[in-house]
Amino acid sequence: MTVYVDDMRAPYGHRGMIMCHMTADTREELLAFAVQLGLKESWRQSWDSHRFHFDIALSKRKLAIAHGASSVTWKEFGQLIAARRESRTA
Repeated sequence: MTVYVDDMRAPYGHRGMIMCHMTADTREELLAFAVQLGLKESWRQSWDSHRFHFDIALSKRKLAIAHGASSVTWKEFGQLIAARRESRTA
């Protein structure tokens, strides 16, 4: 089981925060990892779909990698999500 963080750089809000994505092989693993990083469960995104993830700040991305998350490109992240969708419909 693996947690993944992408290299996307999306501006968020008026304070200049930059965000990226974090997902995992399972929702349970993702949620447990997110709690370790201090994320709130209410921040989860698309939880009832194959696109489940958290949007995280770059500071949390750095912390996630320090805790063992795998860094992937934005394109690779999309491929992970697409593969998850395909496995649900197979």
